[in-house]
Amino acid sequence: MTYHVLISDPLAEAGLNLLREAGLYVDVRTGLTPDELIAIIPDYDALIIRSGTKVTAEVIRAAANLKVIARAGVGVDNIDIEAATEAGIIVANAPTGNVAAAAEHAIALMFALARNVAEAHRSMRAGRWNRKAFMGVEIRNKTLGLVGLGRVAGHVCRRAVGLGMSVLAYDPYVSQEYAQNMGAELVSLDELLARSDFISLHLPLNEGTRGLINADTLAKVKPGARIINTSRGGVIDEDALLAALDSGQLAGAALDVFTQEPLPADSPLRSHPRVVLTPHIGGSTTEAQFQVALDAAQQVIDVLHDRPARYAINAPLIPERDIEFISPFIELVERMGRFLRQFHPMQVERVELTVHGPLAEYDTKILQAAALRGLLAGVVEERVNVVNADIIAFRRGIIVSEYRQRHHHERYENMVTLAVGSDDQSVNVRGSVLHNEPFIVAVADRWVEFQPEGHYLVSWHEDRPGVIGSLGMLLGQNDINIAFMHVGRLTPRGVAIIVLKTDEPIPDALLPEINAILGDGFEARIITL
Repeated sequence: MTYHVLISDPLAEAGLNLLREAGLYVDVRTGLTPDELIAIIPDYDALIIRSGTKVTAEVIRAAANLKVIARAGVGVDNIDIEAATEAGIIVANAPTGNVAAAAEHAIALMFALARNVAEAHRSMRAGRWNRKAFMGVEIRNKTLGLVGLGRVAGHVCRRAVGLGMSVLAYDPYVSQEYAQNMGAELVSLDELLARSDFISLHLPLNEGTRGLINADTLAKVKPGARIINTSRGGVIDEDALLAALDSGQLAGAALDVFTQEPLPADSPLRSHPRVVLTPHIGGSTTEAQFQVALDAAQQVIDVLHDRPARYAINAPLIPERDIEFISPFIELVERMGRFLRQFHPMQVERVELTVHGPLAEYDTKILQAAALRGLLAGVVEERVNVVNADIIAFRRGIIVSEYRQRHHHERYENMVTLAVGSDDQSVNVRGSVLHNEPFIVAVADRWVEFQPEGHYLVSWHEDRPGVIGSLGMLLGQNDINIAFMHVGRLTPRGVAIIVLKTDEPIPDALLPEINAILGDGFEARIITL
């Protein structure tokens, strides 16, 4: 099938070309109103945005076919993440493509503040020559305080150290060792405000950071400090900022982002003499726009082809170094879930995932989600994927457990066991990745080995002469070709399991004759994987 991708904000041509080369239909429609977006979004499988488009809960409710929203940039505060997660829509961003650009812009704004670049420029444009009015300060030997120590701030830190600055950092979610490796001293927010000559903000916008820089925090800054914000406008109370500038508590502010964007024409920030303004261009370099477009486009392609998104916001995150190793196991576990759902339909109350071998050393949360997707997709009314599988399982009272056995299994170096059960019954299936391909290797503790793809007949039977021959004859008489057959058993002439793959699907009408061959008490299942 051809997937349709909506591009609702300007995107570099490199990203558009990558999508088209992947066989996707690309529709570029920028400047849509909210109502226009809601009207057309049901037609699309993927949406790529920048900061202009607001993906609200209303948009997501209308997006009947949407599978992924990709933000060509870092911030995702213009997307209702909770609504997308509920709907099973993967949200991904491009957090690394414009890191260098954003860091360089923060440094540029710091220099502009230190040397009054913007005001001096305006004065020259007006025909004046007033050197005394624009006395600046040096960056060297000053202290820079970084509020937030993520990717962009890390780049700013290294550049500031190279400029001869001392760097303080406040971030509750990094270790002292991490900060030291960056060249920063990790301190409390109050200490950072009190000691810093320049303060640069690098924060996401959420309920914990909204208005973090307010009248109270600004009262704690070192008198005459200068503040730079290239992260999100909402982290600063702009009225409090103006008051601190007017009182002299702050010597200046440089802002690339604002609470309301575009910044209103009558905003007092526009006319304040100690404020440097840029129109949210921190990531606006040719190189950055090229890279974030590629990153966003590639993740759309990956999600639409059932591969994990590298920078998913609302799905289990796989470190880049682990993707190649983990990806075949994701496909394997989902197919194991689909197999169990068809092989042994039952009321699912418990799901247990056991990971054996070196695989147990990895973060396997995404394997749980894949197993739940395989078990529940097509059975429950909601769309189920790795984003919302655990939410759906929780709502249905399904208890999900994970166990790790770090030693090798006697048969396979890495193996996954998926078991489902209720109060009165349970069944399991085991799988492994062999030669980088997923294989089911055991069903209900009977060892078999087959790739879970295609048409199968699976059944218990009494291990006695004639059963396999009769099945083969029946299928041959109906022009159904057998690709291979495996029999798994615990003891000779005991209860065994047949896994039989066919080139053509077996019609349901043949099941009565198949069951007659198997004997009383045995019933075959037709399984498609």
